[in-house]
Amino acid sequence: MDALLTVVLISLAAGCATGIGALPVYVRTSVSHRVYDGALGLAGGIMVGAAVFALLLPGLELGSLAEVVAGFVVGGAGLLVANALLPHLHLRFRRDRIHGPADPDVEDSSRRALLVGGAVTLHNVPEGLAIGIAFGSGLDSVGVALALAIAIQNVPDGFAIAVPASQTGLSNAKTVLYTTLSGGVPEPIAAVVGFLLVATVSGVFPVAAGFAAGTMIAVVFRELVPSSHGHGYADTATATFLAGFALMLVVDTVLVV
Repeated sequence: MDALLTVVLISLAAGCATGIGALPVYVRTSVSHRVYDGALGLAGGIMVGAAVFALLLPGLELGSLAEVVAGFVVGGAGLLVANALLPHLHLRFRRDRIHGPADPDVEDSSRRALLVGGAVTLHNVPEGLAIGIAFGSGLDSVGVALALAIAIQNVPDGFAIAVPASQTGLSNAKTVLYTTLSGGVPEPIAAVVGFLLVATVSGVFPVAAGFAAGTMIAVVFRELVPSSHGHGYADTATATFLAGFALMLVVDTVLVV
């Protein structure tokens, strides 16, 4: 019970970090493409680093290559299927900058907000699942490193989410609240599922780790990379991606002994 509570609290903290990234809506009414694309690039780099260092490599150490690859393929494919079934809204800016609501119609704004919420929930589920899998397998140091990396990643991720969400007519307070809940609700739930799965099914970690890594990397290439390119700042997004990946390498090396 104590271990499960630890998983819930750690994953909750990591998920709620999205709210930190939403705070700039109080001081800025517009955000440049360069900053937006850079935030997405950083988030993508940290997610890929977390998938590689905190999931795939430990999975290979504890299981076979076939198990990890099978989980990876199923996870990536599952994300793409879910993405196709879920009414989806790509998080994009208008041509230059966002200066106001993209559509003043209240009904359309509400629909956009719901679509963004659905996409964000889909994005955060594999992250929580990964944390639960690590702790359920007794790899507490891996779980802490992964949670920290996800929390760091969730800050720019929350920023990237909050900017377009704030243009739907939501108040700043509601934008921050909904952005926080977008990570603070699905990640703990998914973490509990991952924890219980590994704790009750012996030897499932390699497959489960591959699955979580596959979904995370699929999110990066399906969502973050396309959204961070096409505005003329691809080099900025690439540089921050590399910085995020390097940051995860440092975090993993320091925390996992």
